Amino acid sequence: MAILTMREALNQAMREEMSRDQNVFLLGEEVGAYQGAYKITQGLLAQFGEWRVRDTPIAEEAIAGIAVGSAFIGLRPIAEMMTFNFAILAMDMIVNHAAKYRYMSGGQMRCPMVLRGPSGAAAQVAAQHSQAFEAWFAHVPGLVVAMPSTPKDAKGLLKAAIRDDNPVIFMENEVLYNLKGEVPDEEYHIPLGQGEVKRQGKDVTIVAWSRCCVTALAAAETLAKEGIEAEVIDPRTLRPFDEDLVFDSVRKTGRCVIVEEAWPVASFGAWVADRVQRECFDALDSPVLRINAPDVPMPYSKVLEKAYVPQPERVIEAVHQALYRQER
Repeated sequence: MAILTMREALNQAMREEMSRDQNVFLLGEEVGAYQGAYKITQGLLAQFGEWRVRDTPIAEEAIAGIAVGSAFIGLRPIAEMMTFNFAILAMDMIVNHAAKYRYMSGGQMRCPMVLRGPSGAAAQVAAQHSQAFEAWFAHVPGLVVAMPSTPKDAKGLLKAAIRDDNPVIFMENEVLYNLKGEVPDEEYHIPLGQGEVKRQGKDVTIVAWSRCCVTALAAAETLAKEGIEAEVIDPRTLRPFDEDLVFDSVRKTGRCVIVEEAWPVASFGAWVADRVQRECFDALDSPVLRINAPDVPMPYSKVLEKAYVPQPERVIEAVHQALYRQER
């Protein structure tokens, strides 16, 4: 197995799929000549040419609109958002067109497109560039939402997303772009809607995705030194969501902690908590606990930013509460 960064894994996925299928093309701001704001698209312009790697104006609604229109006529666009904070400008195209037309056409018209880019907090990019909007997209029927936490998952999920006939919102975390991990050399893809147990455990279930899954695994290692074995579940896709994987784990451990970077009000984690307490109520030995960012905009200060983003210490504290090892 090769050891790749998530950046390299994403690039490899697009390169392989563009080589496999002439209908796959890439568009977005700085994806071509500049080779990507985060160098995810490095080398693709040189290999595939400007007809298949298209630099666009700074116009997110136009980028999404071109992707939707081209998907309707049989192409498979990969549209990059420089950050999902800018996808707010494209919400009409995403929600009212990409997500709706398969349903409204009775299945006659499909929208096989991927909208990908960084989401969540980076490093001191402040309130307008640090938002976790996965709950917005997961709220919409017709959209698929994927959020990888490892290079292997990033490549496998992106390849599956490009081949899918539905619009896929593919949200990466900028902080994870340099994360290294094993990536299979052979051809593979990871089915959308299939989660994974990242760490086996028997005492508590921790559900976390994207950057927060890395945080949860770090917390689990510390907890293991105390004799607490936490099971870490990474859903990998939020819509469709692998409910059975989470339910089976919670029924085994009797406790559940959900970790996410988003704000607490109407977050995706709130929906997960609702599903767990409804389906696993008799198995729960303590209330489902949630860890979120504070209900405020992201501060610019480095110290405050660290306090804002969920850290392993907060996960450990929540697990202690779930196990009644400290006062609530």
